[in-house]
Amino acid sequence: MLPLRPFGCPRRAILGSAEVALWGLKLIKGSCHNFCTAIFKDVTYKELKNLLNSKKIMLIDVRETWEIVEYGKIPGSVNIPLDEVGEALQMNPKDFKEKYNEVKPSKSDSLVFSCLAGVRSKKALDMAISLGFNSAQHYAGGWKEWVTYEFSEKKHGN
Repeated sequence: MLPLRPFGCPRRAILGSAEVALWGLKLIKGSCHNFCTAIFKDVTYKELKNLLNSKKIMLIDVRETWEIVEYGKIPGSVNIPLDEVGEALQMNPKDFKEKYNEVKPSKSDSLVFSCLAGVRSKKALDMAISLGFNSAQHYAGGWKEWVTYEFSEKKHGN
């Protein structure tokens, strides 16, 4: 309980406490904004296909390099393992290009993160949003879903 003396009277103490509570709520709202907006940033298989065809996104596969080598990757994706994402998104453009052989995305560019089944890509999405990449999304179905759809499309001749 806050002492009443510093505010001069009980009424002022209540108002002071209310101001502190309001300030706290504003902080929560500010930090919640990133969390709340991230909830609605999932991309479906069809949306990802269209985005890749439009060439208006950078698809970042956050699986380990050995997973890409062993199982394959979504065409057009760039491999940046999850434990490198935060550092990579903060690199200077020259170092990024040198390491990943791609132009470093700006904070306003559209990014989509993918992995095997959506767990790591969601972590990468949260990290990117916290760094100011507000147009970032993630493909929750990941490589597992992609392969299923691609196999099905090829099998049915689509």
